[in-house]
This record gives sequence, structure tokens and C-alpha cells, in this order.
Amino acid sequence: MNAKWQPYINGFKAYLLLERSLSGHTADAYLSDLDKLQQFLALHNYSLSPQEVRGQHLEHFLKWLNELGLAARSQSRLVSALKTFYKYLLLENIVEADPTEMVDAPRLSRKIPEVLSYDEIQRMLSAIDLSHPQGTRNRAILETLYACGLRVSELTQLRLSNLYLDIGFVKVVGKGDKERIVPIGAEAIKHIRLYLDGERRGLMNIRRGQEDILFLNRRGKGLSRVMVFLLVKEAAAAAGITKNVSPHTFRHSFATHLIEGGADLRAVQDMLGHESIITTEIYTHLDTDYLRETIIAFHPRNRKGN
Repeated sequence: MNAKWQPYINGFKAYLLLERSLSGHTADAYLSDLDKLQQFLALHNYSLSPQEVRGQHLEHFLKWLNELGLAARSQSRLVSALKTFYKYLLLENIVEADPTEMVDAPRLSRKIPEVLSYDEIQRMLSAIDLSHPQGTRNRAILETLYACGLRVSELTQLRLSNLYLDIGFVKVVGKGDKERIVPIGAEAIKHIRLYLDGERRGLMNIRRGQEDILFLNRRGKGLSRVMVFLLVKEAAAAAGITKNVSPHTFRHSFATHLIEGGADLRAVQDMLGHESIITTEIYTHLDTDYLRETIIAFHPRNRKGN
């Protein structure tokens, strides 16, 4: 936590517990949202105290969270926490103006990316018929989308030579042919190996130039974007999910579940392959051990009991 913020955070927590009579759980949720703002400011080299934060910084923060894929409902809760914090600072005469005054929470009724709950993800995964000729492949595809937060184009271009399953990583080629290393959890690894040892090993007609592509169709060619969209739609229908689900929904769900679980925003940004909104050099590239620890600690598919 930023040392400039610590005294005000301590006072705010006391205010929530004593004057607002909120539960410890609710107070911790408010503080967690404030910690996200501090992470953002540090990430973008804003060495600001609460008194120095302006409306444009908060607008930038919310735009960044939206691009990370955080659900509108979660953004609304976060804005509420910020407004409550600055209301407290006004009451204590710590600030003279409220930078949240002109900041609006996203309207929940507007068109926003759908986010699946973890239960809905589970239902879609369980709905895949593994006795179908491509069932094991399709399960591995959905597990990988959710485990790594990949774009559909990144999924279709995954290569066998870029899988480092023994150490829990895959190398992904993103926009502009930029490579990044992404951790992959045990469940996705298990289903990829089932696919490699079963359906894919049995393919006898792999096309020339496609030998290194991970996910192939029955004709031995790489999958098209449309094919991945269709199998995701079919899994959603089989699970009885009426939301508008696409492969990108898994990416948004990946980001939202990690952030809401308490993952570091820098780590999520790095795993998604997002450049900084301001410039590509603004944030420090994280080491792979830290990214793997983030996945293990905060991804729902890796928590005990799931």
C-alpha cells in the first residue's frame, strides 16, 4: 500500500466500522476497491496522495478496468466505494473538493460484455459430451479459454511447440505478433493432455504446415474462428445458459473472476496481453513465477474444493 494513503485508509476503515456500522467483510471490500485504485496509480507512475487525485485520474482508472473486462456491476460497486471514501475525506476536512462528483458508475442496463459466473462456466464444461468424436478436444478448448483468458485468434494459433505443460505455461502469440507467457492451470493441462493422447494422436490426415497446431478439425486443419464460436454457443445452449456467450465471454470472465478474487491488476493486464492505455513501457513486465502464483491463488479452477 502507498505510504501516502495509509493514514487515510486506516481512518476510513474506522469510519466504516464505527460510524457506518458496516460489517468487517463489507469494510474489507471497500478497502480492496481502494487498493485497486492505488495499484492503478502506481502502475501508471502517478505518485499521488488522495488529495491530489482528480476526476480525470478516476475516469482513466474506470476506462482501464473496463478494457480489462471487469463487469459493469463490479465497476459500479467500485465507484460506490470511491465516493464513500471521498465523502469521508470531505467530512474530515482532508480534501476540499470531491473528485468523484462528476464520475458516474456504468449503467447496468447498457450493452456491456457478458460475464459468466463460475457456476455457469462449470455447467458449460460439464455439458460437453465427451463421447462425441470431438468432445475431448472441445472440453480442452473451453478449459484453455477460461484458464488463460485467450482471444479466439490466440487459441486457434496455439502451437504444440509453445506448450510448456510440465511447468504450467503456454507461449501465446497476440496482436501484432507480440509473444507473451501465460500460466495455465492443472485442469486445463489435464484436458489438453487427454486430447493429445486421444483424439489428436488418432488423426492420420494432418495437413502439411498444420503439424504444430494444437487444436485441429477432423480434416487435420486448424480451427477457424467461426468453429470456435459455434462450439461455445453449443455448449452454452446445452448448459441452458441464455446469455449471449462467445469465446470472448470466457476472456472477460477470466479477468473479472481474477480481479474480484483479489488478483493484482498488473498481473491480470500482463496475462491478457493488454498494453498500457498510455504507452507500452509504463508498467513493469512481471516475472513468470509471479504470474503463476496469481493463477494458482485466484483462478476459480485452481482453488481447492472446486
